[in-house]
Amino acid sequence: MNGGTRPEELVGVVLAGGLSSRMGEHKPTLRLCEGMPDLLSRTVALLRSCTAEVWVSCRQGQTVPDCRCIHDVEEGLGPIGGIVSALTALVQSPRQAALVLSCDLPFMNEDTLARLIHARRGARSGALMTTFRQTETGYIEALTAIYEKEALPFFEQALAARLRQINLALRPDQRTEVFYSRREALPFFNINYPADLEMARQLIAAFGLARGDNGASGTGTT
Repeated sequence: MNGGTRPEELVGVVLAGGLSSRMGEHKPTLRLCEGMPDLLSRTVALLRSCTAEVWVSCRQGQTVPDCRCIHDVEEGLGPIGGIVSALTALVQSPRQAALVLSCDLPFMNEDTLARLIHARRGARSGALMTTFRQTETGYIEALTAIYEKEALPFFEQALAARLRQINLALRPDQRTEVFYSRREALPFFNINYPADLEMARQLIAAFGLARGDNGASGTGTT
């Protein structure tokens, strides 16, 4: 993060417990090109630059060197299960909030996360989530967001009601939203399918993006 600030109240949480069924291979271990770290290692390093510690939300049996692994209490719930497990652990920790980041965002960068953290500092009282919202579509970036530990009961209620869509767990008035435009969307490009991986590699080849520089601005037209 710019200036080397690492907010002591934040823990970084990497979501890396998916089955990668659409991708056909384990996404956290993917490398976009030779000489680059795998997606999981890059995301861990990025969060270490701006939070006090880093946890990895992953499946039972997975381990990550030098990171606390948070295993889903109930498997098969998707990202919301990882968030609930992380918030459950957060309640027992001295940290106040979790900066949650999916591991499949190869162009995410420090400047974008700094913008998110700055927005949380100015959030209104009672806000339980600080996230990005695309201006043109209204899409909420729930997997690049800060969740306060007080959000846990609302997520538990959502699961009890069999709701798995993260945005339905919290009301709009419980969110602080940072707006961004399509021309700023590159950091939110995620890899779900082989075609996405190929597109990411083409972007790197064309523009020299994401060569392990977590501080790169990473903005531009996608």
